[in-house]
Amino acid sequence: MSDVIAPVAAVFFPYIGGFPSGSITRTHMRWYESLKKPPWCPPNNFFSPVWMVLYGSMGYASYLTWRDGRGFDGAALPLALYSTQLALNWAWTPIFFSARSIKWALIDMVCLWGAIAGTTYLFHGINQTASYLMLPYLGWVSFASALVFNIWRNNPDTTKIKE
Repeated sequence: MSDVIAPVAAVFFPYIGGFPSGSITRTHMRWYESLKKPPWCPPNNFFSPVWMVLYGSMGYASYLTWRDGRGFDGAALPLALYSTQLALNWAWTPIFFSARSIKWALIDMVCLWGAIAGTTYLFHGINQTASYLMLPYLGWVSFASALVFNIWRNNPDTTKIKE
């Protein structure tokens, strides 16, 4: 039975922070829509499906690493870094949308990128497939970092933007 529970739990674990993020985002959508964004910014309805796929793939990658690393005995550092990147991921939405701090969201995202890259590297030493499952996530956060940098640069004073 645990052969089924562990991978399912690992896949769904990232959604714990993902679902509240969607609610926060919807609450502050008027503010977000008022920001100056580059023409290459994806439409709003694009973000949710992307995150649904990325959360599932990173969750499964963590399971593969946990399984092949014999739990925390052989994979403590990769799983700790995975947890760190997940916490940074979950923190980003409240920083950006609730606090409306584009600068601090960008700083969080740079730290997130480093944690994802480190996690991907450490996962590779335990399970190559796990590291490959992290690559789309790293690619998306790279793109999102460029987007947030552009938004930060083009919206120097978001405190004057009202909902």
